[in-house]
Amino acid sequence: MLKILEELVLLARERKDNPVQGSYTNKLLEDKTLAKEKVLEEVNELIEAVEENSNKTHEAADVLYHLMMYLEANGIKIEDIMKELSSRKK
Repeated sequence: MLKILEELVLLARERKDNPVQGSYTNKLLEDKTLAKEKVLEEVNELIEAVEENSNKTHEAADVLYHLMMYLEANGIKIEDIMKELSSRKK
């Protein structure tokens, strides 16, 4: 089930190493301001979708995608986030 998230992270890392001209993923990875703006926009769209009970899954997917690109663009590794979450288990 979480394999697609792993694939998304690997795609981001691959695109950082081997950019593809015209790639939206590369645009987000190269422009940290755009990546930040998109995360904020998508979170707001998700909140609205939840409140209106429409397109929740679609908007949640947009949030995850844009958040993963924002994290990768800023050198924040998902592996480190998982370790942090694991350390919080009680």
